[in-house]
Amino acid sequence: MSGLLALLDDVAAIAKVAAASVDDVIGQAAKAGSKAAGAVIDDAAVTPKYLRGFSPARELPIVWRIAKGSFKNKLLFLLPAALLLSSFAPWAIAPLLMLGGCYLCFEGAEKIVHAASKTDSHDAEQTETMKSAAHLEEERAAGAIKTDFILSAEIMTIALAALPPANIWMQAASLAAVGIGITILVYGGVALIVKADDVGLHMAEESRFAIVRQVGRSIVRAMPRFLTALTVVGTAAMLWVGGAIIIHGLEELGLGWLGHEIKHLATFSSEEDGLGWRGPLGWLIEAGLSGVFGLAVGLALIPVVNRVLQPAFQLFRNPTRARSRN
Repeated sequence: MSGLLALLDDVAAIAKVAAASVDDVIGQAAKAGSKAAGAVIDDAAVTPKYLRGFSPARELPIVWRIAKGSFKNKLLFLLPAALLLSSFAPWAIAPLLMLGGCYLCFEGAEKIVHAASKTDSHDAEQTETMKSAAHLEEERAAGAIKTDFILSAEIMTIALAALPPANIWMQAASLAAVGIGITILVYGGVALIVKADDVGLHMAEESRFAIVRQVGRSIVRAMPRFLTALTVVGTAAMLWVGGAIIIHGLEELGLGWLGHEIKHLATFSSEEDGLGWRGPLGWLIEAGLSGVFGLAVGLALIPVVNRVLQPAFQLFRNPTRARSRN
């Protein structure tokens, strides 16, 4: 009997240690995830634009497909890579993030160029119309998962930097908690956004109360404008995050003058009193200048990608076809 009681005491002690470890993981994950709030907002703003033009019945399946891709990005690829890089090659993190930032800048700038050119926009719409629904869904989902990979890399890197020193298993558990929690938050929010018009329509048609029907009609009328605005926000977010990643990477490489100047312009402080104001306006100035820099980088990359990298990639994938065109 005494042996059984001793065993139960040991089990209880182990359970307490395990519970404390779980609490530590959750606490660290919450603190680290809050540091990446900006990139989380960008991820949520970028995704809905990939769902435009699909039937309502396909919206949630596509969101779930992108969410699964995001889980894979964070847990199968980025989490092990982040732990390995932080342990064996921390110097490589900044250049790799800068490459991801360049991709975001390129994609954001390309969307602005297409939107500004009526011909390109019309041709793009015709091209998408000619594609089958399945092919278009495949293409959009792949593009969304690719963009999510870059944003997820930023989120996981920010979270890793925010974690206190700990053994690799605690870091892995905390990063996994960050990845799972943020993915649920982002794509749960995206699902609510894209189905809001259906909810509004149901309220407008089925409710017995006039006030509820009025709210439903207001939601239906507002959602197209809201989604258009969200597309604009998503493009701006790509440029802001991409530019900020590159600027931060330059600082890590010892070229911090640009980041210093942007922060100086974004703060309303004087050397005499040492006071600084880091309110919403200062944040907007810093984000706006980072976005302008990101747009400049993206515009510079467009001819490089279209005339050099894409032809080289096509030649690598299919050398026979590329030679026949020449």
